[in-house]
Amino acid sequence: MNESIIAACDGASKGNPGPAAWAWVVADAEGHPQRWEAGPLGTATNNVAELTALQELLKSTDPAVPVEVRMDSQYAMNAVTKWLPGWKRNGWKTSAGKPVANRELVVGIDALLGGRSVTFRYVPAHQVNGDPLNALADQAASEAAVSQQAAGSAHGSAVPVPAPARSTKGRTSSAGTEGAASRPSATIRAKFSGRCHCGKPYAAKDMIAKNPKGWGHPECRTAVA
Repeated sequence: MNESIIAACDGASKGNPGPAAWAWVVADAEGHPQRWEAGPLGTATNNVAELTALQELLKSTDPAVPVEVRMDSQYAMNAVTKWLPGWKRNGWKTSAGKPVANRELVVGIDALLGGRSVTFRYVPAHQVNGDPLNALADQAASEAAVSQQAAGSAHGSAVPVPAPARSTKGRTSSAGTEGAASRPSATIRAKFSGRCHCGKPYAAKDMIAKNPKGWGHPECRTAVA
């Protein structure tokens, strides 16, 4: 019998709609990351990114191997586990009689789910001590949405290191960030959009890091301004 695997997938859209990307991370049965991939989507909504992430994950895994899929998107999970049967019965119309959004993606995922063992598990996003695989997928999708470049194990990329989630209650920051850490090398989520010293902008909720010139892209923190 084939050993089961654990996986997580996530999508990101900077603006919803805006620059978007998808990502997935596959781990062994013990939860140790083995491989990952992220891909750009150009301009798309968050829901499209989330569904695409699930579709790409299913394409990349062996149908004969049972998989537990961890997601923080209730929309994407409900679409393929709860609402799909009713949509089919209603001729791909919602209960309100409107055409199902993102139908092509949902149909593609439905076909990929056929004849295989897939268990879905909802995991809340951006939680302190949250699911580590979801955090990796979230980080990878966010970075790909900004760069609009494919990345992953097949591209020779190391597994991204997720910024630790932290409570921001009662904190303020003149740098316009959530929970700014005291360590110069900390990577955090931007509260507002801004511009890195490299000349390129970053969006609200992008991962940023402190550099000698202020706040900017994590990969630019050690670059010469």
